[in-house]
Amino acid sequence: MDMKKFPKKQLLGFYEVMYRTRRFEEEVFEFYKKGLMPGLAHLYLGEEAVAAGVCAALAEDDYIGSSHRGHGHLVARGARVDRMMAEILGKKDGYSKGKGGSMHIMALDKGILGANGIVGGEIPIATGAAYSAKYRGTKQVAVSFFGDAASNEGTFHESVNMAAAWNLPVIYVIENNLYGISVDIRDVTNTENLADRAIGYGIPGIVVDGMDVLAVYEAAQTAVRRARSGNGPTLLECKTYRWQGHHVGDPGEYRSRKNENEKTEWMDRCPVKNFRRRLLSESGKLTEGEVAAAEAAVETETQNAVRFAVDSSYPDAQEAFQDIFV
Repeated sequence: MDMKKFPKKQLLGFYEVMYRTRRFEEEVFEFYKKGLMPGLAHLYLGEEAVAAGVCAALAEDDYIGSSHRGHGHLVARGARVDRMMAEILGKKDGYSKGKGGSMHIMALDKGILGANGIVGGEIPIATGAAYSAKYRGTKQVAVSFFGDAASNEGTFHESVNMAAAWNLPVIYVIENNLYGISVDIRDVTNTENLADRAIGYGIPGIVVDGMDVLAVYEAAQTAVRRARSGNGPTLLECKTYRWQGHHVGDPGEYRSRKNENEKTEWMDRCPVKNFRRRLLSESGKLTEGEVAAAEAAVETETQNAVRFAVDSSYPDAQEAFQDIFV
């Protein structure tokens, strides 16, 4: 894709979001290895271009629903990384006062309806947000992010069918990283492209290179315009790859059963590294100094977020039953 047609500021913005996500996840991984965070983390390393491209196509008041691999979605949507980091450590300065943690992180002030530990669990929630927007007569759209395995859940099919029947303003984004935990999606589905399932619901299905932020952005723009104009949902499949196992404690050894070089081949297509290279060699608009300055600013922000999270206090035990809906 020709980078020259994009403004300099927008190109740098794409890179900053992906680099910020990469650095955020690397620091979360460090917290886990040091035993400083409760529970597990399902890292977004390797998938940064998907969130960055999709969220760049959204308006300020749109909604997103996230999965258990949701940190990148929040970063791309503009959530505060210091409050995110505090939430992951279970601290009271976090977005959910430390009660949501990594897997249930949310930022309602950014239209982020929350991550979800249930596979496919947030798909109906984003669909409901889209129904709400249509009912209220706003021009808002909703995006539902989920993995390849979630497309085999009943919640996926029921939600897409409802959205298609009612022309709801929602974009369903499959982050196809090939594996649902340890199950190769190619072994449990009989279609090369999961987006082909859109045919059964009479809606567009788009397949895009999820390692190319510009390709994701342009596909998302098309889907958002369709939704906002009242023409209903789109199923957008982004072909991507997670560098780590399903979670930080999973070595991912199952990935070598068919192709021992699979992980190396996908890592060579790193969306962050390759976009940086293209910025300097193809855009004709950015210098090494400008890109390095952006990286330095992100690094300062990241380290400040780490300190903020470490210095924040844990919530009082007496708050355990506050802010709970039953």
